[in-house]
Amino acid sequence: MMWVQRLIGAFFLAALLLVTPGPASTASFDTRARQALLIDLSTGAVLLEKNATSRMPPASMSKLMTAYLLFERLKNGSISLSDRMPISPKAAEKGGSSMFLQPGQRPTLEELLQGIVIQSGNDASIAVAEGLAGSEEAFAALMNAKAKEIGLKDSHFKNATGWPDPDHYMTAQDLVTLATRIIEDFPEYYHYYSKQSYRYNDITQENRNPALDAVAGADGLKTGFTSVSGYGLVASAEREGRRLILVVNGMESARERASESERILNWGFGAFGTYKLMRAGETVETAELWLGQQPAAALVLEKDLTVTLPRASRAELKVIVQYEGPIPAPVYKGERLGTLIVTAPDVEPIERPLFVAETVERQGPVGRVIETVTALISGAWR
Repeated sequence: MMWVQRLIGAFFLAALLLVTPGPASTASFDTRARQALLIDLSTGAVLLEKNATSRMPPASMSKLMTAYLLFERLKNGSISLSDRMPISPKAAEKGGSSMFLQPGQRPTLEELLQGIVIQSGNDASIAVAEGLAGSEEAFAALMNAKAKEIGLKDSHFKNATGWPDPDHYMTAQDLVTLATRIIEDFPEYYHYYSKQSYRYNDITQENRNPALDAVAGADGLKTGFTSVSGYGLVASAEREGRRLILVVNGMESARERASESERILNWGFGAFGTYKLMRAGETVETAELWLGQQPAAALVLEKDLTVTLPRASRAELKVIVQYEGPIPAPVYKGERLGTLIVTAPDVEPIERPLFVAETVERQGPVGRVIETVTALISGAWR
C-alpha cells in the first residue's frame, strides 16, 4: 500500500473568490489591551489573541458567572423571575456600582437580574448570592464548582461581584468560554444583555456596555473596572448569522475601552470571512479499494466543514485528502479511513477525519484470484 495525498480544493475557489476582498494582511494587527481574545463562535477560530491564558482580575466581568448560576436555576424551574429576594444590610451597603437597593426591600429576581447585567450592581449580585446560596461565601463555592464543570481552566472566585481579591481571578480564554455558554445555554435570557437601560427606585440606569451603541449587531455582554484590573469588556456581536465574542482587559480609560472594542470587532468582521466548504455526508473523495466488491469507497465528513479565514488568504486556500491506499476490503460504514486538511496563508492547518459512507464487502475467492492475477500481470502490485 502507499500513502495517497490529493489536492481537491480547486473547485471550491471559484465560489470563494466571489466574496468582496478584505484587508491585504492581518498579521500586523495589535491592541492596546493587556489581555485580549477574539473568536468566531461558529468555528471556534481565534482571530486575535494577546495574553489570553494569563490570570487577571476580572472585576465585574466575573458577574457573568453570577448570572450563569441564576439563569441555570431559572431554567430548571427551581426559581422564577417573579420570586422576591430580601435585601440584607451587607448587600445594600456594598460600595461600587449599585442599583440603589435599600435594606428590607424585596425586589423580584427579574429586577435583580437587570440590576446585575445592565447596571452591574454589586448590591444586586450579593442579594442574588444570598438568596440562592444563603451567603456570598457559599455562593462563591458554587461559582467555583460550576467553573470546573463547564470547562473554565484557570478561574477562581471569592465573591459574587468581582470585588478585588488576590485569590479572585480569571483569564480572557475562560471569559470567552463563559460568554459562549451563556449565549448557547440560555438563549431565552440572553436578551437582557442588550437592554439599553433599566429603571428601578425611580432611577434610570444605563447599560455600561459601549459596544451596544457603537458596533453593528452588538448585543452583550459585560463591562468591568477596578483600579487593579483597569477597564475591561466582554462583548459579542452578530452579523448575517456570524457571531464574534471579544474580551479585552487592562485598558486605561472607559473611552479607550469603547474605542478599542469597536475597532477590534469591526476589524474581525471585515478582515475575516466564514465559509462553508462541504456538507456532512457529501462525498469528498473516492478511495481505491483492494479486493472489494466495489473498486472504491466514498469518503465523507461527519459534520459540515465551515472555516474562518482571513479574506486576503482565501485565494490560496487548499483542500487536501490523505489516506493509505489501496485500502483492503472489507470497509465498514462509519470507519475512519482518511483525513481532510485545509490550508491557507496565516492560518493553522485545519484537519477533519474522513469516514466510509457505505459498507463494501470483500470479494469472494474467485474474484480475489482474478484481481490478484490482474494486478500481477499489470505490475500494479509491487
